[in-house]
Amino acid sequence: MHRRQLTQALIALACVGGRSASAQSAAPSADRFFALLRQGGFIVLMRHAQTDPGIGDPPNFRLDDCGTQRNLSPRGRVQATRIGQAFRDAGVVVDEVRSSAWCRCVDTAELAFGRHTVWAPINSFFQQDGRERQTAEALRSLRGFRGPGNLVLVTHQVNITALTGEYTAMGEILLAKVDPSSPYGLSVVARQAL
Repeated sequence: MHRRQLTQALIALACVGGRSASAQSAAPSADRFFALLRQGGFIVLMRHAQTDPGIGDPPNFRLDDCGTQRNLSPRGRVQATRIGQAFRDAGVVVDEVRSSAWCRCVDTAELAFGRHTVWAPINSFFQQDGRERQTAEALRSLRGFRGPGNLVLVTHQVNITALTGEYTAMGEILLAKVDPSSPYGLSVVARQAL
């Protein structure tokens, strides 16, 4: 692992453990979380489920070949299925599911919701250029979302942080709303790990 990769990983881990007070207060019980979701109108930011160990992807990975990427672990596949079942059991309406093109996101979306559309603005930009451009493109599109159901985005920690300023664990879900006063564009209303 390169020194830069190690530094980024350590920063991300420290931030996950040291969430802001506002983020901590936004962690309702699962019942309250799903009651909010049933109201609809949320942008649901979901980090892909648990993966095989590692950070980023192996050198020379290819989006058209899942065998070259870091993929969901068996535990992650169970986690994604459990998340989808929790949404169904709670009667949550999901209007649309958009996913990063990375296999770990596509697999999470399919296992949880049985459908997805690949959406380039939420592709990972970890160790790549594109953060500002992709985030701006995502926000332009998301500004028009009003519901009545919920829009699920299955993506990566770097994308979620760029849109909200929050750090997430694998499989963690944030409920967000467009907020022009936020320096990130989206404000987190609640978060839940399932």
